[in-house]
Amino acid sequence: MDFEEKVLSTEKIYNGAIIDVIKQKVELPDGQTSYREIVRHAKAVGVLAITDDDKMILEKQWRAPVSETVLEIPAGKLDSRDKSSEHAVYRELNEELRMKPAEIKLLTGFYSTVGFSDEYMELYLAKGLKPVTDELPRDKGEFLELSKVSLSEALKMLANGEIKDAKTTTAILYWQFLENQE
Repeated sequence: MDFEEKVLSTEKIYNGAIIDVIKQKVELPDGQTSYREIVRHAKAVGVLAITDDDKMILEKQWRAPVSETVLEIPAGKLDSRDKSSEHAVYRELNEELRMKPAEIKLLTGFYSTVGFSDEYMELYLAKGLKPVTDELPRDKGEFLELSKVSLSEALKMLANGEIKDAKTTTAILYWQFLENQE
């Protein structure tokens, strides 16, 4: 069966600073028509930042869409300042952790919420973290509290529901996978 939907029309609903929203009229594989509301989002990076004592750095911050404080890995969207995803990793680590990694490695990439958004995130591993000499400004309205946790602590936090963020869940499970490969 061919699952691809044919786009019959596209209407711009909203153009914002972070997202754009479009509405598509589509022809379904069975010939019927339906509508799709799609959030367009810039490519993003997430960082599994591991300290020299083998702990991951987590950020606690308020997230308005879910009206709660969330524990998550450093992350951000690519923007006009970035020459590449790798550049965005270094920028985000500076802005959010005030750290610079000695090495970074692309681990995987994934769509964060395929039901309504095209956001694609690349997950990087960062090691050899050292304090930066020149701090970049944080995004306006970004208030963070940092913590460090071991893999076993992170897995317990997943199990008890302290960590609900998908990119952070992916990072922790990927970290566990990497540890099992050694």
